[in-house]
Amino acid sequence: MENIIQPDHYKIDKPASWAANIDDNQLVEYIQESDFSRQQTEEGRDYCFFLDKIYYTSDQENSEYACMAYTLNEPSNLERASVTDVVVEENETYIIHRISVLREGVLVDKIADTKIKVLDSENQSGGGVLSSNKKINITIKDLRLYDVLIMEDSRVKVFTERDFLRKEFSKFVWISPDSYWAYGNYKFTFFNDREKTIAYKKTFFRDEEENVLEPEINYLKKGEKFIIDKQNYINYVDSNREISSYIDFATESNWNDLSNYIAPIYDDIFSKASLKDFAPALVEKLDNISSKDEQLQFAIDYVQNHINYIYNADEMNGHKPQEPSLTYENKQGDCKAKSVLLKVVLDYIGVDSAVVLVNFNTDYYIKYYLPSLLTFNHVIVKINYKDETYFIDATTRDEFGLIENRGYIFFQHYLEVKPNQDLQIKKPHRFAYNCIDEKSELKVQNNIGELTSITTYKGNRANYMRKYFKNNNKREIIDSWNSYYFYTLNYNNDRNGTDVRSIFKDAKIEIISDNKQLNEYTIQYKSTIENPYFTDSEKNRFLMYFDRNLIKNNARDFMHKDILFWHNFDNEKYEFTLSTDLKIDTDEKFTVQECTINNPYFDFTSRKKITKNSGTIFIDYKPLVNIEIPNADFEDFRNAHHTVSDSNFGIGIDILEEGLMNRLKFSFKKFIK
Repeated sequence: MENIIQPDHYKIDKPASWAANIDDNQLVEYIQESDFSRQQTEEGRDYCFFLDKIYYTSDQENSEYACMAYTLNEPSNLERASVTDVVVEENETYIIHRISVLREGVLVDKIADTKIKVLDSENQSGGGVLSSNKKINITIKDLRLYDVLIMEDSRVKVFTERDFLRKEFSKFVWISPDSYWAYGNYKFTFFNDREKTIAYKKTFFRDEEENVLEPEINYLKKGEKFIIDKQNYINYVDSNREISSYIDFATESNWNDLSNYIAPIYDDIFSKASLKDFAPALVEKLDNISSKDEQLQFAIDYVQNHINYIYNADEMNGHKPQEPSLTYENKQGDCKAKSVLLKVVLDYIGVDSAVVLVNFNTDYYIKYYLPSLLTFNHVIVKINYKDETYFIDATTRDEFGLIENRGYIFFQHYLEVKPNQDLQIKKPHRFAYNCIDEKSELKVQNNIGELTSITTYKGNRANYMRKYFKNNNKREIIDSWNSYYFYTLNYNNDRNGTDVRSIFKDAKIEIISDNKQLNEYTIQYKSTIENPYFTDSEKNRFLMYFDRNLIKNNARDFMHKDILFWHNFDNEKYEFTLSTDLKIDTDEKFTVQECTINNPYFDFTSRKKITKNSGTIFIDYKPLVNIEIPNADFEDFRNAHHTVSDSNFGIGIDILEEGLMNRLKFSFKKFIK
């Protein structure tokens, strides 16, 4: 084996005493064909003869052991097996116990054919992500189709002082295996060697009729093990519609005790913080602002935009934040450091706030998890101001506005860093403003259309649109708007394949205003359209406006059995006028149709104003967001969205063509209605 590495990150050694002890003869005995294995091969599925996984935790280390033997019958699987990467953290070691293949009944040691490199895992350092993780690259030469590959290895993470939280608490989530694999024998063991009791919670396990069972909680004292042992096993979970069963292992505790553990750590940091002492220049600027609203805006803007966000993965393993004086002096820090500094500034200006722990990635599952501080991976700030509650992510950049106009963060669960706290749920929300407010007109004279649209974005939409206009060139932006109207005006159905630039002549887009306090960003789009009418196969002409963004297909198509639908849409308001110098059918269904929806989770109205030469639609959509739709309410919620999609998301006007035959055709249409 070519050894060009640093020995601290990996080594070749025997398994630990708590792991399995399998000799070569036993390996060959375990790798035996059966009716079950032959069936998997016939179905084109790769087959794992056995997988033995052990998770071991003590007060000094966390370790994972695995021994598995699986077929390389598929070329793609052979390719993946030939070159693999293992990422290890600081003070974590990857230990290889065995790399072998069973080839035509003969066991072949492949250690000598294995090349290992250790690489820095720093692919995000340019974005402020710092990590001392290492990537162990393993290349195994001369693997062949129909080999059986045997891999036996471990990962051992020895705790340092920086890992004080992981020394104090354990957390591990076992997830049922990928449904692709079939296993002759599948075994998982959780071994608690800690002084404290570990609870484990079985969630989303199912009975024989595939009904979800009630969660089950049990406990492991020091020296006790939890074991799953299955033969001829395939995980039949439908991952598109079901949550795979999992078991959450965590040191026995409750949210109240955990908050009492973490709060003194932060209080110790706050006790050392005096903004006047370490940031006199910042204090002077704050004192010169007379408005409390503007003071608050300045405080948030300062921490978000003037303190660089540095994500140090090693520091995030614990929960002890950097002192605010260092964050201010160095002008950088991770989410904990930035949030603590923001709270210190808010304390100075007399605004009530708290640091809170969140995990946006696993937010849905937190309600099912056992209480654990290791559930959280991010820190933000909760602000109570003028009888309203706001959440600010201090790591966000390029966000603007007084606090009520800033971007809204969608999530549910959080733990305040205060004594005697329980896990809290963020309340559902109604926007006090329209996130999109658009007024447009397509005015047609002499078969030439003039399209004008003025749109005001607010909140998250304004923040996003500023970045979009800043980071993209004008031509790309105009093409994006042209493409939007190509579909909205239904040109895709009578001139599909046509270059949109040839349809929307002299298209222009410009920023009309950018109000940083109101966080409102207004743009104007203009273009000229030759032949602006949509023409059907019978040469009938129409003007149409149907904005399919108003159809929430993810709500209409949602089919998951276990996960509730997460409602996180924006307030939207539109006014669109279609006008022409020709007569229109003022009684046509799609011209006059209106609707009113008052669902508990959203209000939607479409109103029309029709004249002999024009039609205007007014659409107002106001959802209740940051909420899961209960199963009992979901079909009514879905049907309400079906109503929106039933031609209530736009307007069409039919042109009454001149001439006797056209008048007769129109009269006949009226007659048969």
